[in-house]
Amino acid sequence: MANPALTKRKVSGGILAFIGFMLSPLSWWNDAFVNLPLAYVFACVVAWFHPRAFAASLVLGYWLTNVLGFVLLHKGGAKILTDKDKPYSWKSLARDVAVSLLYTLFIVFLVQRGILQPVENYLSKK
Repeated sequence: MANPALTKRKVSGGILAFIGFMLSPLSWWNDAFVNLPLAYVFACVVAWFHPRAFAASLVLGYWLTNVLGFVLLHKGGAKILTDKDKPYSWKSLARDVAVSLLYTLFIVFLVQRGILQPVENYLSKK
Protein backbone atom coordinates (compact mmCIF):
# COMPACT_ATOMS: atom_id res chain seq x y z
CA MET A 1 0.00 0.00 0.00
CA ALA A 2 1.31 3.46 -0.91
CA ASN A 3 2.39 5.85 1.78
CA PRO A 4 -0.23 8.68 1.80
CA ALA A 5 2.31 11.30 2.91
CA LEU A 6 4.68 10.31 0.10
CA THR A 7 1.84 10.32 -2.43
CA LYS A 8 0.77 13.78 -1.26
CA ARG A 9 4.39 14.98 -1.56
CA LYS A 10 4.71 13.65 -5.11
CA VAL A 11 1.36 15.13 -6.20
CA SER A 12 2.15 18.54 -4.71
CA GLY A 13 5.60 18.38 -6.30
CA GLY A 14 3.99 17.57 -9.64
CA ILE A 15 1.65 20.54 -9.33
CA LEU A 16 4.56 22.86 -8.45
CA ALA A 17 6.63 21.50 -11.33
CA PHE A 18 3.73 21.94 -13.77
CA ILE A 19 3.16 25.55 -12.71
CA GLY A 20 6.91 26.13 -12.88
CA PHE A 21 7.07 24.66 -16.37
CA MET A 22 4.17 26.86 -17.47
CA LEU A 23 6.04 29.95 -16.23
CA SER A 24 9.52 28.91 -17.33
CA PRO A 25 10.86 29.60 -20.82
CA LEU A 26 11.40 25.89 -21.49
CA SER A 27 8.62 25.51 -24.02
CA TRP A 28 8.22 27.43 -27.26
CA TRP A 29 4.60 28.44 -26.68
CA ASN A 30 4.42 29.49 -23.05
CA ASP A 31 5.93 32.94 -23.56
CA ALA A 32 3.16 33.91 -25.97
CA PHE A 33 0.31 32.46 -23.89
CA VAL A 34 1.50 32.69 -20.27
CA ASN A 35 4.55 34.82 -19.45
CA LEU A 36 4.04 37.69 -21.83
CA PRO A 37 0.34 38.16 -20.99
CA LEU A 38 1.14 38.10 -17.25
CA ALA A 39 4.00 40.56 -17.74
CA TYR A 40 1.81 42.72 -19.97
CA VAL A 41 -0.97 42.91 -17.36
CA PHE A 42 1.63 43.75 -14.73
CA ALA A 43 3.08 46.50 -16.97
CA CYS A 44 -0.36 47.94 -17.75
CA VAL A 45 -1.20 48.16 -14.06
CA VAL A 46 2.11 49.89 -13.36
CA ALA A 47 1.65 52.18 -16.41
CA TRP A 48 -1.74 53.22 -15.09
CA PHE A 49 0.04 54.83 -12.15
CA HIS A 50 3.25 55.77 -13.96
CA PRO A 51 2.88 55.69 -17.78
CA ARG A 52 6.58 56.09 -18.49
CA ALA A 53 7.33 52.91 -16.53
CA PHE A 54 5.56 50.62 -19.01
CA ALA A 55 8.66 49.27 -20.76
CA ALA A 56 10.66 48.74 -17.59
CA SER A 57 7.76 47.07 -15.79
CA LEU A 58 7.04 44.84 -18.80
CA VAL A 59 10.62 43.62 -18.73
CA LEU A 60 10.55 43.23 -14.94
CA GLY A 61 7.24 41.34 -15.01
CA TYR A 62 8.46 39.02 -17.75
CA TRP A 63 11.72 38.43 -15.94
CA LEU A 64 9.97 37.68 -12.66
CA THR A 65 7.63 35.14 -14.29
CA ASN A 66 10.62 33.31 -15.79
CA VAL A 67 12.60 33.24 -12.56
CA LEU A 68 9.53 32.15 -10.59
CA GLY A 69 8.97 29.41 -13.18
CA PHE A 70 12.48 28.05 -12.79
CA VAL A 71 12.27 28.18 -8.99
CA LEU A 72 8.92 26.35 -8.92
CA LEU A 73 10.11 23.80 -11.47
CA HIS A 74 13.21 23.12 -9.40
CA LYS A 75 11.28 22.83 -6.12
CA GLY A 76 8.55 20.67 -7.67
CA GLY A 77 11.06 18.35 -9.30
CA ALA A 78 12.93 17.99 -6.01
CA LYS A 79 9.68 17.03 -4.24
CA ILE A 80 8.95 14.39 -6.87
CA LEU A 81 12.44 12.89 -6.97
CA THR A 82 13.44 13.00 -3.29
CA ASP A 83 11.87 12.19 0.04
CA LYS A 84 13.27 15.23 1.88
CA ASP A 85 13.22 18.94 1.15
CA LYS A 86 16.55 20.39 0.12
CA PRO A 87 17.14 24.14 0.40
CA TYR A 88 17.17 26.11 -2.85
CA SER A 89 20.83 27.09 -3.29
CA TRP A 90 22.37 30.39 -4.37
CA LYS A 91 23.94 28.51 -7.27
CA SER A 92 20.52 27.36 -8.47
CA LEU A 93 19.15 30.87 -8.13
CA ALA A 94 22.12 32.32 -10.06
CA ARG A 95 21.54 29.84 -12.89
CA ASP A 96 17.83 30.61 -13.02
CA VAL A 97 18.49 34.36 -13.06
CA ALA A 98 21.10 34.06 -15.85
CA VAL A 99 18.75 32.09 -18.12
CA SER A 100 15.94 34.56 -17.44
CA LEU A 101 18.18 37.50 -18.29
CA LEU A 102 18.86 36.03 -21.72
CA TYR A 103 15.16 35.81 -22.43
CA THR A 104 14.73 39.35 -21.15
CA LEU A 105 16.89 40.67 -23.97
CA PHE A 106 14.25 39.47 -26.40
CA ILE A 107 11.49 41.36 -24.56
CA VAL A 108 13.60 44.53 -24.56
CA PHE A 109 13.96 44.12 -28.32
CA LEU A 110 10.15 43.86 -28.73
CA VAL A 111 9.58 47.01 -26.67
CA GLN A 112 12.28 48.98 -28.49
CA ARG A 113 10.76 48.05 -31.85
CA GLY A 114 7.33 49.22 -30.67
CA ILE A 115 5.79 45.76 -30.97
CA LEU A 116 4.78 45.79 -27.28
CA GLN A 117 3.10 48.97 -26.02
CA PRO A 118 0.45 50.02 -23.49
CA VAL A 119 -3.12 49.15 -24.54
CA GLU A 120 -4.11 52.77 -25.04
CA ASN A 121 -1.38 53.15 -27.70
CA TYR A 122 -2.92 50.33 -29.73
CA LEU A 123 -6.42 51.71 -29.36
CA SER A 124 -5.55 55.31 -30.27
CA LYS A 125 -3.95 54.36 -33.61
CA LYS A 126 -6.20 54.66 -36.63
